[in-house]
Amino acid sequence: MNEQIPYQVTAAAKSYGDCAQLPVAVLLDNLRSLYNVGSFFRTGDAAGIEKLYLSGITGAPPQKGISKTALGAEETVAWERAGNALELVRSLRARGYEIAAIETSVHAVDLFDWSPSFPACLIFGHEKEGLSPELAATADRHIRIPMLGMKHSLNVSTAGGIVLYELLRKYRTLFGPRYS
Repeated sequence: MNEQIPYQVTAAAKSYGDCAQLPVAVLLDNLRSLYNVGSFFRTGDAAGIEKLYLSGITGAPPQKGISKTALGAEETVAWERAGNALELVRSLRARGYEIAAIETSVHAVDLFDWSPSFPACLIFGHEKEGLSPELAATADRHIRIPMLGMKHSLNVSTAGGIVLYELLRKYRTLFGPRYS
């Protein structure tokens, strides 16, 4: 007997019923792993993001590595190849987006202390090198995820899931009973 049921039919899902889309875009700059890109598509679909932007060496669908982890989400999440990440960030800022680099830096704000403005664009960089200094400098905020262990980093797609779901929680809280 299969005890699993779709999340949408559970009582816990009711509070998300009116939340059609999370006003968050994600920019992936120079991710080298197609599996990480696919994971962002899948998590982006689950969290209801508005768009995924792919720049630099970041792979784009259709590619086997992406589809293996995205499991079809590359067909459901709006995405775009961004030729120039800096120009994209400037364009999003001009449209009212808060630009948040998910990067540990000396000025980074703890994810759980951050009061984001919506809409927001989250920028994630290369798995080992992080964001280029030029792209990091364009961010309104640098956001760090608390790390208690000996390693002070997470897989980029794991970090993406943590940040997106914290933003979903904060967005639902901000907009009162309709989302909480």
